[in-house]
Amino acid sequence: MNNFKQQFLQDSEKKSFDLDHRKILNFNISRYNKAVVKGKSQYVDLQLAKDRAARIKRNVVNNLEEYLMEFESNFIKNGGQIIWAEDGKAAVKEILEISKKHNVKKVVKSKSMVTEEIELNKHLQAFGIESLETDLGEYIVQLADEPPYHIVTPAMHKSKEDIAELYHEKFDTPIEYTPEQLTEFTRHKLREKFVQADMGITGGNFLIADIGGLALTENEGNAVLSMSMPKIHVAIVGLEKIIPSFRDMDLFWSLLSTHGTGQKATVYNSIITGPRGDNEVDGPEQMYLILLDNGRTNLLAQEHQKEALSCIRCGACLNVCPVYKNIGGHTYNSVYSGPIGSVIMPHLQGFENYSHLSFASTLCGRCTEECPVNIPIHEMLLYNRRDAVKQGHTDKHFNTIMKAYKIAMKKRWIMETFPPGLKNFGMKLVFKKTWGPRRQLPEFKESFNTRWKKERFFE
Repeated sequence: MNNFKQQFLQDSEKKSFDLDHRKILNFNISRYNKAVVKGKSQYVDLQLAKDRAARIKRNVVNNLEEYLMEFESNFIKNGGQIIWAEDGKAAVKEILEISKKHNVKKVVKSKSMVTEEIELNKHLQAFGIESLETDLGEYIVQLADEPPYHIVTPAMHKSKEDIAELYHEKFDTPIEYTPEQLTEFTRHKLREKFVQADMGITGGNFLIADIGGLALTENEGNAVLSMSMPKIHVAIVGLEKIIPSFRDMDLFWSLLSTHGTGQKATVYNSIITGPRGDNEVDGPEQMYLILLDNGRTNLLAQEHQKEALSCIRCGACLNVCPVYKNIGGHTYNSVYSGPIGSVIMPHLQGFENYSHLSFASTLCGRCTEECPVNIPIHEMLLYNRRDAVKQGHTDKHFNTIMKAYKIAMKKRWIMETFPPGLKNFGMKLVFKKTWGPRRQLPEFKESFNTRWKKERFFE
């Protein structure tokens, strides 16, 4: 058993029985559930919107190179500079070189899972650069020295009392501060940082091919300030974030906001097509866009799982997942958690360390049902499981059991020959440890065939 899997099992057990953690998580997700139901009411035909979005994104995935070339050409025409990064190491190297070139000492950064993917803050700080998260949730987890808990809601695991206590510890604010007072305190503290920053770093929700534009969606305005106030703007985006046309934005922005937070529209939606022009007074003097691969082409090469590149990172699949709602985000020990994380992480970071995530699912299909771009997530988990077995990343004991199970299920006489007592003995012998210490093994009483003959259902 690899260390990642062992740690996952230990953390899962710990979090599953942490009643305070589950109480906070269930409360926060319940707020999301209510908002999403209300947000979906704006659609006359939600499934039609999802079908349209799915077709657009599947087309992009199948023609990714073509759309990337179109985007690059248009973005460069707008005055932007593009850097292609094969992996996280290359991306970090480029950012450090940009920082050195422009004598950057202070960075403000908006929420970006891609920057978490390459551990950018750690590398900037090691280089002597102050890097500050400006999204409220990201700021909170940075203060707590924790990774984000959720793709959309980084501090979902914390109650208002937890946050008040954290601020009291870090800034000596009154312990009885309300969420509104804590937010106001943070606003004033961060505003100084925006003014002082030499460089702003953002992610990107979408890359718009036909105009060479970067789309950002947010609720706090910190991303707009991060990209517009400093002289240098660096955006880091996964190369799968392409959409073909500006005309597609009304569809994707509304789907993202509805499934992400339950809003009809996010508060701030911006499209950045490059640095400040000659006749413009606002915006950065220079803009760099780093297009990150970091395993995405590995996923693109998969016949079935490549559809996961359609993901728009709304986080909806996490919020409906019965596993995520019990073990939480940090247990996954990966940048992307929940169902979509379990699909993509083995391809981005290797099956050797992350194949076990695809087995941490009930396969109930709620993730697939909720996905705004119709990604068949639960089916992809099965394909990942298949590949994990083929590559030898599952326990040999498990593989032997499954082979025996397959043989038994295909031969009725095997099932009929052994009496229930012997079957129950065999189950305990083989599955007792695998089944877990808190679940009772089901008992064989009689076969279906025996019961059928006894009951004579259709007579």
